[in-house]
Amino acid sequence: MLLVLPPSETKRDGGASDSVLDLSALGFEELVAPRRGALAALARLSRSVSGSMAGLGLGVTQRDEIDRNRAIRSSPTMPALQRYTGVVYDGLDYPSMSAQQRVFAAQHVAVHSALFGLLRADDPIPAYRLSHDSRLPGLKLRTHWRGPISSALASRNTLVLDLRSEAYTALGPTPEGSWYLRVVSEDEAGRRVALSHFNKKAKGEFTRAVVEAGIAHDTIDSLLQWARSRGIQLEFGAPGEVELVLRSH
Repeated sequence: MLLVLPPSETKRDGGASDSVLDLSALGFEELVAPRRGALAALARLSRSVSGSMAGLGLGVTQRDEIDRNRAIRSSPTMPALQRYTGVVYDGLDYPSMSAQQRVFAAQHVAVHSALFGLLRADDPIPAYRLSHDSRLPGLKLRTHWRGPISSALASRNTLVLDLRSEAYTALGPTPEGSWYLRVVSEDEAGRRVALSHFNKKAKGEFTRAVVEAGIAHDTIDSLLQWARSRGIQLEFGAPGEVELVLRSH
């Protein structure tokens, strides 16, 4: 089983003082070459402040994001699930996980980064700024990552549950037989609508529940049965999708 999470634009500062980025230490080893290509393109972009502001969609108060990118090769690292911040990662709450839970997360949770491709939960990465819609010189992120990400996911030959945003799914579609998780709200009349902001928190909390249970489900039916036993309303939706249903009443 592999749960694939979206990244976040916001990153936690700091890391282990004696660490720097080592591509050979990251999981999904087949992505080393495209990682080098993305890093090289980001380095070219980082030579220009104005180019970086435009290519990364930064505002006037975000100048420090360029400095982060310029220091990628020398800045300290920390585990991916600890590096990313925001609503998804608040719900996941990696710092409070036990050692056993962190081992399970490292084996069964991945994050799709626009810079590094797929990352294991515990992969040591520096702080950086790059999003799915960033513009890099001489490199289109969708073209660059689509094939390698899809191939990496297909090669795992396991149940894949896609919790990414649709924008990141476009950077690397999951293989046939995978499932996309959609968070919906259901009102008293049984009407369901997709959620935006609150879907992130729900995805983080759902992933945390899976990690705490420590069960590596090999089929979607097994995952749905487990969810029902925990009072989590997870149901089949459109073809290839499951719905995580939140009550609005």
